[in-house]
Amino acid sequence: MKISNFDISQYLLFFLLLSVDTLALFTTLKVAILIREGYLNAYLPFFDISDISKYYWIIIISLSTLIIEKIYFVRHDFWGDLKRIYKALFFSFLAVFTVITLTKMSDEYSRTFIILFFLVALFIVPFFKRISKKVIFSFDIFKQGVHVVAEGVQKQKITHELEENWYFGFKNVTQNYDMVIINSKSYETNTLEKIIQQYAHKTKDIYVIPYMSHLDFSHATIMDYSNIRLSAIHIENRLLNYKNIFIKYFFEKIITLLIFPFALFLHLFISLAIKLDSTGPIIFKQKRLGKDAKPFSCYKYRTMYSSGDTLLKEYLLKHPEEVTYYAKYHKYKNDPRITRVGNFLRKTSLDEFPQFYNIIQGKMNLIGPRPYMLSEKKKIGEEYAKIILKVKPGITGLWQVSGRNNLSFSERVELDSWYIQNWSLWGDFVILLKTIKVVLLKVGAK
Repeated sequence: MKISNFDISQYLLFFLLLSVDTLALFTTLKVAILIREGYLNAYLPFFDISDISKYYWIIIISLSTLIIEKIYFVRHDFWGDLKRIYKALFFSFLAVFTVITLTKMSDEYSRTFIILFFLVALFIVPFFKRISKKVIFSFDIFKQGVHVVAEGVQKQKITHELEENWYFGFKNVTQNYDMVIINSKSYETNTLEKIIQQYAHKTKDIYVIPYMSHLDFSHATIMDYSNIRLSAIHIENRLLNYKNIFIKYFFEKIITLLIFPFALFLHLFISLAIKLDSTGPIIFKQKRLGKDAKPFSCYKYRTMYSSGDTLLKEYLLKHPEEVTYYAKYHKYKNDPRITRVGNFLRKTSLDEFPQFYNIIQGKMNLIGPRPYMLSEKKKIGEEYAKIILKVKPGITGLWQVSGRNNLSFSERVELDSWYIQNWSLWGDFVILLKTIKVVLLKVGAK
């Protein structure tokens, strides 16, 4: 069997990534020792590690679980990798404590230190992997040639992702490719079958994007009816499932309690800034659509001048093009009503902070669809409204971390519908991390 240059580069890539993770875990061990000995000895039982090698087996277990998660064999985006890293570290943690308990070695090992090791690893391992992939995939030899089979907008969307998302290590090619991505939405069924057969003779790796792009099939359950050689995909509106509602409620309550002290301190600072910048109340409230389309008072920081209506009327007379812009995006490109502090609050999404009170009231979630205005109910559309208005709106959501400033109203509605139908706890965690990026860097994350 002949080994191609691509196969050789993949073996080399495996060893490089494995070496980076090994270095990351050894660094984690050193950092954990530094924290435990240097900072926690004053508060916990004295810890002095005389033989660091006695903990090396923990690194071997961690690397083994990373291999089991296929993190070195299948290329995921950063968030896909992060999910598998966290999953591997969690099972490694369970395995290590099981070994220590069953072998009665608990007296020989510091449980506090082991917990600290895995907590530090949650940050160091993904950091090392992201930096290393940035360097490794800068060399063309490690990039995987991908041929996209699609038409029109669908092809542009996929190729743009391949070119912009460097973490995959893909390159868009039309010849000498290692992998094929076929978008089924571009073709009729008979044509699609022929295309798959055609490329099956040219490469072993074929990925078919399902026609139903509004569903995330990574969460779906596939039922196999072997007697008739057919498979069925079980799908559901995941955020309408009572089990998922409870999981989301429990997760958000913990996060809200952790954030609340910081939010209270920030509230005092922002309130002072608003008062010094312009006259008027600190808090602005407006009726929005809640769960089951029931109106509720949504709280935000005031970001406009009290005489905003007069300012807007004068501005629109001079700039009639803004009327067309508002019809599409439901906002103005340059809104004259917004104050200086208000402009900053909107760009960083900090104007949403008073909605923590809406969460305490039980009217909103931390993460969810947009709290739509009453006048927008008809524009949402009957079909989308049946999905979106069945759940509580959120302070942040998929719409906010997907480049919200560049999204049309219809695109926001589609994102909200997609979020509800494909909800996952991991997805909420990613949205929360991306929201932090939006707040700190004042950008719409992707």
